[in-house]
Amino acid sequence: MFTLSPRSEKRLEGVHADLVKVVRRALEVSECDFGVVEGLRSQERQAELLASGKSKTIHSRHLTGHAVDLVPFVGGEAKWEFEYFKPISRAMLAASKELLIPIVWGGNWTFRDGPHFELAWSSYPVKLT
Repeated sequence: MFTLSPRSEKRLEGVHADLVKVVRRALEVSECDFGVVEGLRSQERQAELLASGKSKTIHSRHLTGHAVDLVPFVGGEAKWEFEYFKPISRAMLAASKELLIPIVWGGNWTFRDGPHFELAWSSYPVKLT
């Protein structure tokens, strides 16, 4: 069983409590270790990511604490190739189902965003400004 590092716990500050529950449970059932890269984001940070092409929207769910970016650790190293996000997605979706907290994985989008997980808009609507 894996546990979140203090750095990952810090990065969950400001993230919706339901999504935090899913992340923590997913790590307990995951076949691979992972950490939190980003949770709550500022408008300035989102604008930087949009300008660099790492995001496709200025209205990210990160701005309201309804999204997290996760990274897998393989052999103690962060891996960014898409294939390494699949085990995390399985764990996150299993935790989501178990806890009855619907989430969406960015890896299923046309613009594949493997690290990104967010609370389902249909169950967690929020007006983005």
